[in-house]
Amino acid sequence: MKKPLLLGVTAFCLCAFVTGDKSFPEKDGILQLQKGNFNRALKKYKQLLVHFYAPLTVKLATVDVTKEKELAKELDAADQHTIRLYLSGDKLNPVSCPVPQSSASILTWLKRRAGSAADLITDLSQSEASEELTVVGYFKELNHEYVQMFYAAAIDLPDINFVVTQNDEVTSKYGLTHDVVLLLKKSKLIQAYRMTPQTSKEELIVFITVYQMDPVTEYNGQVEAGILSLPVLNHALLFVNKSSADFEEIFSAFNSAAEAFRLKILFVYVDVNELRNGRMMEYFRVRDFEAPLIRLVNLTDHVTYHLPSDTLNVENIKAFCQSYLEGKAKPKMQSEPIPEGWDEKPVKELVGMTLEKVGFNPDKTVFVLFYLPYSRASRALFPLWEELAEAFKHREDVVIARMDASANDINLSVQGAYPSLCLFPALYAERVVVYTGKRNVKDLLKFVDKEMEKAKKYRVKVNHLLHPPATTS
Repeated sequence: MKKPLLLGVTAFCLCAFVTGDKSFPEKDGILQLQKGNFNRALKKYKQLLVHFYAPLTVKLATVDVTKEKELAKELDAADQHTIRLYLSGDKLNPVSCPVPQSSASILTWLKRRAGSAADLITDLSQSEASEELTVVGYFKELNHEYVQMFYAAAIDLPDINFVVTQNDEVTSKYGLTHDVVLLLKKSKLIQAYRMTPQTSKEELIVFITVYQMDPVTEYNGQVEAGILSLPVLNHALLFVNKSSADFEEIFSAFNSAAEAFRLKILFVYVDVNELRNGRMMEYFRVRDFEAPLIRLVNLTDHVTYHLPSDTLNVENIKAFCQSYLEGKAKPKMQSEPIPEGWDEKPVKELVGMTLEKVGFNPDKTVFVLFYLPYSRASRALFPLWEELAEAFKHREDVVIARMDASANDINLSVQGAYPSLCLFPALYAERVVVYTGKRNVKDLLKFVDKEMEKAKKYRVKVNHLLHPPATTS
C-alpha cells in the first residue's frame, strides 16, 4: 500500500482546523478542547467547527520491500500492497488487512476489529436511502451466532457499509422474516440471503461481493484487481467489439445468461476495439477479427474452454456454462504450428498438435521438458536436456523432447510447476510420470531406465491377462 493512503489515516484522526488562540491549548493550529474549556470556547468563537474522534490506537509503519529484501523474505511479505497488523509482539501470526480502497477503509477495519455487532445498529431508513450498497442484517436476537457470522464478514469487507437491525418494518416492507441478509441500494432490494446453520463467513462474503457488482462487468485496468480478488474462480469472458451492429443483442444474451450463474461464474466482457485491452487478448490468444467469442477459464488451473457455437444466444451460452460446471466441456487447445524439421535434432520440438501423438506412442518412452522461454530456470535446463538426448541418441525406443508451455495448451493436470520434466512410458495407456529428483544426467538416466522396466513388466502382465495361456485337458 502506498504511503499517502497510510498518511491519510493519520490525517483523518486530527480535529478540524479553526483559527488559533493562545488562550486555549493548541496542536498544529487546532484547539484541544476538554470539559473544562469547551463552554468557554463556545462563547468565544462565533463559529466553532469541532471534530469528535477516537485516537488511532495503533502505530503506523512502513517497510520498503525493494530495499529491505531480507526482512520481506523473512516475513513472507514480497507483495508491495500488503498491510498487516502485528499484535502483542507476535511476528509469526499477523492479521492481514483486506486490500482497502481508501484510508477510511483501514480505519473502518480497525474499528470493526475492536468493536462488536452492536456498533452496526443504525436507523434503517437512513441506510435504505443511501446511494451506496448497504448490507443489512435483520435478526431477531443480537446474541445469535448468525450475528457473529455477519459481523465477521463485515470485518473482512471494510469498504462496504454494514447495518444490523431488529426493526420489523423489514418484514412489512420486503416480505422477509428474521435471520436474513439484505442488499439495499437507493431503497431498492437488490438481493436477499437466508442464513442457515450451514452458512459460513466465506459463503456470505461470496454472496455480498458477487451481488455488489452488476451481472456483467466490462473489463478495464481499473477493475482488473477487483475481478481477480473475487472469490468466484470461474470466469466467462466475452470478447466483443462494442462498436459492432450486433453488440446490444449479444450483450443482452450474455447478461441474461449471467443471471442464472451469479454465484458460480463471473461474467466479464472485453472490448476488442480498446487498445488498452491488448494484454488480455494476447494472454487468451484472441485476435480482434475473431470476435465475438466466449472463453471460460478457471483461475486455479487456467485451463481455457471455448464456446463451440457461432450463434451467441442465451440458450447456447447457458448450455455451455452448464456443461463446463458439470465437467463435460472440452478444453480449448491452443497450439503453435508444427515447426519444420521438429524431429530431426536430438531434442524434438513438440507443440500442442503433436504432444499426444508423440507422448502416448505405445512403442516409445518419451521424456518431455515443459518450459517457459522467458524463465531463467527453464533456460538453465536446455544444456542438460541436450546432454540427455545425446546419451539416448542410439536408443530408438526413447525420445527426448521439449515444449513451450506458454504457447501451447497442455491438457495434463500432472505436469507440475514450470519447468517440468514429464515421462510418458511406453504403454497402451495414457500415463504420465513427473520427475522430481536431482537434475543431472546420471539421475535422469536411472529414472528413465527404472520407469521403462516398470512399463515392460506392466505390458507383460496386461498381455497375460488379455491372452491367457491355453490350458490342457
